[in-house]
Amino acid sequence: MTEPEIRDNAASRRYELAVDGEMAVVTYNLNAPNLMITETLVPQQLEGRGLASRLAKHVIADAKLRGLVILPVCPYFSAYLQKHPEHADVVHPTYRGILGI
Repeated sequence: MTEPEIRDNAASRRYELAVDGEMAVVTYNLNAPNLMITETLVPQQLEGRGLASRLAKHVIADAKLRGLVILPVCPYFSAYLQKHPEHADVVHPTYRGILGI
């Protein structure tokens, strides 16, 4: 079975991942080159399936591809980046210091 596709819904300022009739999202504010990640939301019935992690990986890859720097205001995203310091290059320098990466 193919993994559902993550899409950037720029009009709603969020990345979306539709699964089983529900929507997991990462919301953001974009003021290039800054991509502020404000919230990661996964419906309760979808929790524990790695969707937030999948979204985070996608957003990081997309930011790198577009030459953006991430400002991780979202607690989940901040924690993800602390666990994965190999992505520090895409994080805004101020937030690198705050997160210790």
